[in-house]
Amino acid sequence: MSTPQEPNIIRLARETGETIQAEPLDLGPRVRDLRKARGWTLEQAAQQAGLARSTLSKIENGQMSPTFDALKKLATGLEISVPQLFTPPKRDQIMGRRTITRRGEGQAHATTTYEHELLAGAMTTKRMLPYRARVRARAFEEFDGWVRHDGEEFLLVLTGTIRLFTEFYEPVEMVRGDSAYYDASMGHNVVSTSPEDATILWVTSLG
Repeated sequence: MSTPQEPNIIRLARETGETIQAEPLDLGPRVRDLRKARGWTLEQAAQQAGLARSTLSKIENGQMSPTFDALKKLATGLEISVPQLFTPPKRDQIMGRRTITRRGEGQAHATTTYEHELLAGAMTTKRMLPYRARVRARAFEEFDGWVRHDGEEFLLVLTGTIRLFTEFYEPVEMVRGDSAYYDASMGHNVVSTSPEDATILWVTSLG
């Protein structure tokens, strides 16, 4: 007799054209593990997937076999592909996660020297902090001393030109496409040297 998952796998292969080599997998615990890996409650995960809480609870507890449409909603809500629902993760593999930030949708945070736009704000428990910044400052003296924080930092000039100040190095002029990687616990500041405010992409490691 077929397992509850087989019809879904067959239909998935037919509709996507993919060859799926999935070992028999208990879908309920798999969905529960994916949900808990994101730190979501049943209510949060159900809302993300557009399913009723009771439906998700029944799926996790093996009380119902979801339809293909429900599987697609689950995968979308968990930010993975449908085949990943049926494929156990490799040992020590991090769960697949994804978030999209459309232009202008980042979380804005303005200071006297920078206008930051935090990217990937919907992603929780990140290991790095990406943000786009508009550099207002034109001189080192506009800062209240050095900026220092934990972690490492990557900087990429998107538009305009900048001068990167770092505590133990001479200032360096940078143009569009130039990048720098440095220890963020070392004092650092950035100023625009172009007529217009420069924009940069910053990625800061967390912890």
